Amino acid sequence: MAQDENFRDTIGTINDEGKRAWIFPKKPSGKFYEYRKWVSYALLLFLVASPFIKINGNQFLMFNVLERRFNIFGFPFWPQDFHLFVISMIIGVIFIALFTVAFGRIFCGWMCPQTIFLEMVFRRIEFWIDGDRGAQTKLARQAWDAEKIRKRVLKWIIFFIISFLIANVFLAYLIGSDRLIQYITDGPANHVSTLISLLIFTGIFYFIFAWFREQVCIIACPYGRMQGVLLDNKTIVVAYDHKRGEAENGRKKWRKNEDREELGHGDCIDCMQCVNVCPTGIDIRNGTQLECVNCTACIDECDTIMDKVNLPKGLIRYASEDNIEKKDKFKFTPRLKGYSAVLFILVGVLIGMLFLRNELEANILRLPGQLYEHKEGNIISNVYTFKLVNKTSRDIEDVSFKLLSHKGTIKLVRHEDFVVSAQELAEGTLFIEINNSALNGDKDKLKIGVYSGDKLVETTTARFLAPRSYK
Repeated sequence: MAQDENFRDTIGTINDEGKRAWIFPKKPSGKFYEYRKWVSYALLLFLVASPFIKINGNQFLMFNVLERRFNIFGFPFWPQDFHLFVISMIIGVIFIALFTVAFGRIFCGWMCPQTIFLEMVFRRIEFWIDGDRGAQTKLARQAWDAEKIRKRVLKWIIFFIISFLIANVFLAYLIGSDRLIQYITDGPANHVSTLISLLIFTGIFYFIFAWFREQVCIIACPYGRMQGVLLDNKTIVVAYDHKRGEAENGRKKWRKNEDREELGHGDCIDCMQCVNVCPTGIDIRNGTQLECVNCTACIDECDTIMDKVNLPKGLIRYASEDNIEKKDKFKFTPRLKGYSAVLFILVGVLIGMLFLRNELEANILRLPGQLYEHKEGNIISNVYTFKLVNKTSRDIEDVSFKLLSHKGTIKLVRHEDFVVSAQELAEGTLFIEINNSALNGDKDKLKIGVYSGDKLVETTTARFLAPRSYK
């Protein structure tokens, strides 16, 4: 292992003066990088397409915070379903935690949108315009001549266009793809406030991917700090095999026809290529660090170098500390079993709740500040307001109310049977009239059925106020 422990007191993106140290990583290549490209492009396609995919008329994914409407995998969630939304989010967090305990920050390197956009979109454009590591370093030190201005302006324009497109996709998740397309069709002049919001989001994305970059993973994202809690010696991470790389006398530069084993030197030839290719600027040979996102770029680069010097691959590889120190294989530990059990229970609870969830949510409440009314024939009348939420993608027609617990009548104000439109809220006022002889006290609990035609679609309860003397 490295003798100098100073790396633990600093991060690779800050220099000795405390200023930003720009990272110009070498263009990665290799087996894992090809795998990551396929995974990234599939996830990019999913990310861009999800707001525009419809299932039973519902957007596949939508997070309309302003109107408190959410669609997850085609299932619509309303404010009344907030508990389901919370359980879904908890399941997502535990799922990521489970994989972190088992495989480290594999989510960061392979599935995180920040990493995918930065490494597979913006960084590749940068390699195309500015060149590889050496050319980028030279260009950064170069005076602002015609070549540098041309490359910088071209890159900034492309980055801004891509950021604008990402902002539009982001907006489709927030307000819905149909409304976004309608806004585009209407023209920006008719939706100035939306255009301003869009440009603000564009500026945020441009700032992140053009300037802030890896600082998001190191400074802003809390997930890296969770490693200290979630990782242990059995967690599989991108790791440097220090036992093999250092041997007795440490690493040493490569010399042709030299017997490294006899001299007591490890297989690490100190070429620094694992550092040069790292997108967060760390030396993986120092062990697991906060900045490492498990992107596998160092694995591919080290394997390439090992091939060139005729040494076995795998000096840097996916391995646990116990695997390197004791040659232990991966085991399904009690900790992993605990996380899996919690995840299994929560998924079961969520599935059960989804099946038990009614298509129509009904709330009937007595009108505040109103007492009962005593009518002819010993009839007691109470006035109520009702709210009906249609959670489906189809209209619920011929809606009516019936008393299930008492003999009495329900009268709607303005209309009797009506339609609750798909994914809409219907509100109104109704009167409930019951003969006082059918009441058991001054505050009876009523059970009310909501029907669509002859089909009972929901039941709800309400309190009925009556004179105390009629108990």
